[in-house]
Amino acid sequence: MSLSGASRAEESVPTVPSVSMTAPKTGILAGIRLKLHHLHTGESIDVAYKEGGQYSDQGVNMLNRFLRDHRTQDTADYDPREFDLLHALLVKLGKPNATIDIVCGYRTPLSNNFLRTRSADTGVAEHSQHMLSKAIDIRIPGVSTLKLRNAALALGMGGVGYYPTSQFVHVDVGPVRQWQFGGRPANQMASRGRRHGHKRSV
Repeated sequence: MSLSGASRAEESVPTVPSVSMTAPKTGILAGIRLKLHHLHTGESIDVAYKEGGQYSDQGVNMLNRFLRDHRTQDTADYDPREFDLLHALLVKLGKPNATIDIVCGYRTPLSNNFLRTRSADTGVAEHSQHMLSKAIDIRIPGVSTLKLRNAALALGMGGVGYYPTSQFVHVDVGPVRQWQFGGRPANQMASRGRRHGHKRSV
């Protein structure tokens, strides 16, 4: 089982000035949009990556640059289905215009190995989907990590990693699978709440 996405599990997210990356006011503004904010670069982007059912080269290229490895500044060509997954997730949550916080996008093999070897148990996979440009670790302001994880699982579009301690969810367009790293398993928390008559807010 691939355990990718724990890159930020033990690192604090720095506070940096926000930089806006907005697509020019051309035809690509009329398509399917994504609004993202990167927690490590401080950049924000609001771009249409698809129009008329076709991927926009300009929009996809902007997203590839935005999701670069923030340690090395290397970029890669993302599998555009990952952008479809993000959009479908927002729709599933009833928040199609929400901004997604990016915890980790593309990772070079160098960055991935650095994160894996920082301690004995990092939760970072040797063959991470992040290195294949098929995975992103995310948060959505106002949506609990558990609710985000459940929505991603319901889509069945790829791998879903649940990181309750670090409060992010890994979503990728690799094989359909799921895992958890850290914290009490969600099914145990739900069972405990039912036994004690507690209603859990997710």
